This record gives sequence, structure tokens and C-alpha cells, in this order.
Amino acid sequence: MGTPLILLTNDDGYLAPGLLALREALERLGEVWVLAPDRNWSAASRTRVFHKPLRVSPVRLPDGVLVHITNGSPSDCVSLALLGLAPRRPDVVVSGINAGANLGRDVTYSGTVAAAMEAAQAGIPALAISQDLGPEEGDEERAPDYQRAARIAAALVERLLADSPLPPGVLLNVNVPLARPKGIKITRLGTSIWRDYLVKGKDPRGRDYYWLAGEMMPAPPPGEEDTDVWAVFSGYVSITPLQLDLTDHRLLEALRAWETALSLPGE
Repeated sequence: MGTPLILLTNDDGYLAPGLLALREALERLGEVWVLAPDRNWSAASRTRVFHKPLRVSPVRLPDGVLVHITNGSPSDCVSLALLGLAPRRPDVVVSGINAGANLGRDVTYSGTVAAAMEAAQAGIPALAISQDLGPEEGDEERAPDYQRAARIAAALVERLLADSPLPPGVLLNVNVPLARPKGIKITRLGTSIWRDYLVKGKDPRGRDYYWLAGEMMPAPPPGEEDTDVWAVFSGYVSITPLQLDLTDHRLLEALRAWETALSLPGE
């Protein structure tokens, strides 16, 4: 086997500190090829840009390394790379390090996770990694250690390169707590860590506006002791295998009775 090719992207933009730390940590494992968004695409989910042309440009990171950026989404970054822009087919795809946790059912909003989904759909081992910022985002005394999170990601990528257990359509979603981790937990998805609320107001012209907002819950809900939410709240790194197949296979047989019980409207 030749030098592995690691495709690196994110959803915070190519100048995000998490991406810079991750690129440096992955260098020892192979050739790192970066194609990242030219701006922040947080909460983009699996957005794809089909209504306008995509542009790709070479730029240099603050450390002088040449990378590529695009006006497309995180999912577009992976698609562009796999459809011919990367030097060859990547051996593994890494998305992150996201500024903020991607936990529970909220992973469906995440551009970070979505980029890894694109790789998993193509049958390439993929990893999405996020760094929890805690409830007091921006507190300098609790600044995230992206280098530590990058070392954790690199250790997982090394295992994936050696012998990936991931079948096509499956990816790993990794979340690192803000404080020094107590250990690693293999987890399932929790519910949510946010309470949503609506802010209403009027602009200077008297028109109504609405702002969707939320606050982080102080603790995970009861009964989630084996979830990613509980693990990160408790100070552990969570590793959750996610699959693209959203089918509820347990309900298939029960619902098949509807095939004969239901008739098409108007017939």
C-alpha cells in the first residue's frame, strides 16, 4: 500500500482553528489534501449547491500550506473531491474539528457530520469530530484545546487506515469534552442538549422579526447513561457509529399490513 490519502474538510471555513490543528496532526499518517468551504456553513446539514456554479481556488493557510477552498457546502467539498478534484480516491475522509459539539438528534443539522456522510455514502471510511465549547462559549479560561482533539482524531484515523471496521454507509461521529477527557466511551445517539425558544422583535421600520435561539441544558435527560450526550457531559470522548439507512426496520413488517388494508384515495 502506498501513502494513504486523507481528505480533510469542515463546516467552519478553511481558517477555523480546528481544521488547522487537525491538518497538522494528520500529516504523520499520510498525504493530507484539504478542500474546505471559503466561509462558515454551520448547521448546513447535507445542503448541496445546484443553483449556481461552484468555484475552487488554491489558497495558503497561515502556516503557508497550500490548500483548496470552494464556495460550496461541506457536502459539496467531499463530492467535488470524489468526483475528480482530489489527486486520487481518498483512503479516509475527516471532517472537523467543529467548534461546538454535535450530539444527539441534532447531528442531522450538522454540516460537519454531513460531510462525513457524503464519504460514507461513497463507501469511504469517514470520521466527523467536534470539540465541545461548554455552556459559556467564548470564556477565555475555558478555551478549547483543538490540539488535544486533533490527536484523538489522528489516533482514530490511524486505526481506520490500518483496518477499518466500517461498512459502506456508516461513519463515526466523535465529540470531545471541553475539559481534559476522563476516557473514551462508545455510545449511541442521545436526544438533544438544547432548549429552543423564539425571540420576537421589531426592526427600525416597525416590521416584525423572529430569531430562532436556544440554550444548552445543564445536564443530560434521565435514562441517557449510554449516549453521546451523557458521555460528553460527564467528561468523556464519545464515539458514535452513525448509519445513513434511516429505515426503522422494526416497523417494516407491522406496516406491511397497510399495503392491503389501505386503498388509494378516490379508487
